[in-house]
Amino acid sequence: MTLQECYAAMGGNYEDAIGRLRSERLVRKFVLKFLDDGSFDLLCRSLEEKNYEEAFRAAHTIKGVCQNLSMDKLQASSSRLCESLRNGYTPEAGALAEEVTADYHATMDAIRAFQKESTE
Repeated sequence: MTLQECYAAMGGNYEDAIGRLRSERLVRKFVLKFLDDGSFDLLCRSLEEKNYEEAFRAAHTIKGVCQNLSMDKLQASSSRLCESLRNGYTPEAGALAEEVTADYHATMDAIRAFQKESTE
């Protein structure tokens, strides 16, 4: 799998990422670093503990990282969740968290496939 195919699989914008970071090497580096980011785990834990201020910060972090890396699908869903949590919990936050979870797992699956195939 190429990095461009990885972006297609995750619902991202490869050309935009290259335009922002100016080289495939840098995009690759930061995409692979995303595998180690703990923001999603923090988001899940914070929602479970009903710590909506911390959940907002975690969603905001995911949104920002995804925006910088042009991971558009996850950026869009995390942005909606972030806005929903901005002033505390809202009724739609649960459904939005499920959407973020699905998009996060799709993104991680694409990155792991890329990582596996690029090291073989």
